[in-house]
Amino acid sequence: MASGEDGQYYVELCKNPIRFEPVSKANNVFFDDANKQVFAVRARGAMGVVVKGPDEKSVATFRTDDKGDVVSIKFSPDKRVLAIQRMPRTVEYVNFNSDMTSEQQEYSHSCKGKADILGFVWTGVNELVYITGKGLEHYQLQPDKRTFKSLKSFSLDIKWYFWLSNSGFLLLSSGSAGNTLHPVQFKMGMMTRLPKFEVDLPAVPRPNKAQLHDRDVIMAIIYEYLYVIVLRHPPNAAQGAEIVMYQVQKEGAARKTDVLRLDMSGRFAINVVDNLVMVHHQASKTSVIFDIKLDGKFDGYARYHYPVMSPLPIKPFKLLLPSVNMQAGTDKTEFTCDLYSANWVVFQPDIVIDAKLGCLWTLRLNLVPIVTMLPDKVKLIQFLLNRGESKSVLLSVCRDMLIPGQQTSLPVISQVYDMLNQVYKAYLETEAHMMSVESSASPAASRSKVIIDQSDMFTHVFAVFEEHKDVPYKFMVAVLIEYIRSLNQFVIPVQHFLYELIINILVHNNCFYQLHQFLQYHVLGDSKPLACLMLSLESVYPPAHQLALDMLKRLQTANEEIIEVLLSKHQLLPALRFIRSVGIVDMVSSRKFLEAAQNTEDDLLFYTVFKFFEQRNQRLRGNPRFQPGEHCEEYMKKFEALFGAEAFMQVQVNM
Repeated sequence: MASGEDGQYYVELCKNPIRFEPVSKANNVFFDDANKQVFAVRARGAMGVVVKGPDEKSVATFRTDDKGDVVSIKFSPDKRVLAIQRMPRTVEYVNFNSDMTSEQQEYSHSCKGKADILGFVWTGVNELVYITGKGLEHYQLQPDKRTFKSLKSFSLDIKWYFWLSNSGFLLLSSGSAGNTLHPVQFKMGMMTRLPKFEVDLPAVPRPNKAQLHDRDVIMAIIYEYLYVIVLRHPPNAAQGAEIVMYQVQKEGAARKTDVLRLDMSGRFAINVVDNLVMVHHQASKTSVIFDIKLDGKFDGYARYHYPVMSPLPIKPFKLLLPSVNMQAGTDKTEFTCDLYSANWVVFQPDIVIDAKLGCLWTLRLNLVPIVTMLPDKVKLIQFLLNRGESKSVLLSVCRDMLIPGQQTSLPVISQVYDMLNQVYKAYLETEAHMMSVESSASPAASRSKVIIDQSDMFTHVFAVFEEHKDVPYKFMVAVLIEYIRSLNQFVIPVQHFLYELIINILVHNNCFYQLHQFLQYHVLGDSKPLACLMLSLESVYPPAHQLALDMLKRLQTANEEIIEVLLSKHQLLPALRFIRSVGIVDMVSSRKFLEAAQNTEDDLLFYTVFKFFEQRNQRLRGNPRFQPGEHCEEYMKKFEALFGAEAFMQVQVNM
């Protein structure tokens, strides 16, 4: 079993639990998993009810009349109606104001059938359903009128139920063994029955008969799919338990898709945290996590999975409690909580409650220790990509793969980059689609995976080359080329700063031949910023100038840049040939060319350029003279001073 020393725990409790009055003879505690509220009911409500939840809107304090033991107590989703079940077939209601104060006057409603109410759930702001031993009764409540309207009902012998509020699904158990399950969906005020299905039960020796109990079944949304998750206990303790996952289908019965092998027996509790199935084992006081996205062994029907890592205990948790010994000078004392206590009760997806201690925690996944627990880098990256808050850890892993002493082989690095860019590409396509349909939803809100883009890699990963000067430059270049290859494979435009990084590394190491090859064979893609960088390298590598010009020409969108480069190099005749070759003679500024010609102090070159634009004027306007708006008076005077007014006029007549 893995060690939990030095803080290496991958499961931990939240730092600030919800504290409430513990269970006692005078105080009962109830939990509403839909609203995530804890109800502390003192003296059956006569001494007060204290409600606590994850935010201030979930907090309330009020009193109710003592009308008997409270069986269940829940607020409506908008916290405006409180429902209390005390009697077997009746639920009582109290309306609340917006400031969470009650209107005191209670009203009640009874189920239609003669069977007792097993429980009730709010399916909407003013809608709820009674689950009785003989079926479902769906109602609409009008709080102002204190009346109920029957929406729909059906008959079914029900043993137990499970409600998943965030998806609106209710799971009902029927049959002599309780293993016939009926999913029911509530959406937009409608109740829809989905096809029933049966859960396989382990064979047990006669005269015993296997039963499916509610404590062994949950529902959860994992990777955007709805699953019924069933804990199967072995017929004898020598065998290990397993968890069977049934994926609920839109059409057709739920089908078995995954089996999680526990290799332990005893009492278990299940949570779902960040798309992981988290299983707690009371006897060993350890937890394991399963990721159904990781490769499992497929037998033609379902995939079989083992825990991602060895079992580990939850990270120890300490509470500050009122001190018994006031003489010690402290009013609080530190108390180490008993983990995996028999008093623990878990709720979905990630709630743990210790009613005797008066604490409600949410479970968290600590990703940092997992980095060292999963040596397989490909498996580790795949695991991290599917976690919601893993970006910083992912970047750290990618960075460490390049550090001397920890360097990973290029084939593995290549595989990792493909995994990152596959997710990156899917995100870009989703973003483009949402923009094309003018959706109001945010692309960031719709994605379920962590996105590592080129800026992230440049800033947080490839920056390691600056920090660690002992990284061989050949390895640097190979890594960058692999990343660019991966981007090209997924048709993702490469940002110029990646090319610049490669060029700077090659130049710094005097690898000009390799740089020339990369450019000549288009390993480095054409771009204006890259061409400008190549121009700046002319002093150390003269061929860079022509390479840059060739790149700009290939772009076919950099005519102005090419002209500027040629003029800055006093290459006026090539500049004139270029504007003629691309058909933009009529659009360029004559003043810009004449100014560049004057700066060369080459009279013959000035003469040639001047005559070139005179010919353009003659062709466009039938007159060789420059118009006032072209601001060429200075150059006309210079031409006349150099070659004479007579020659100037002669040229005009001849042309």
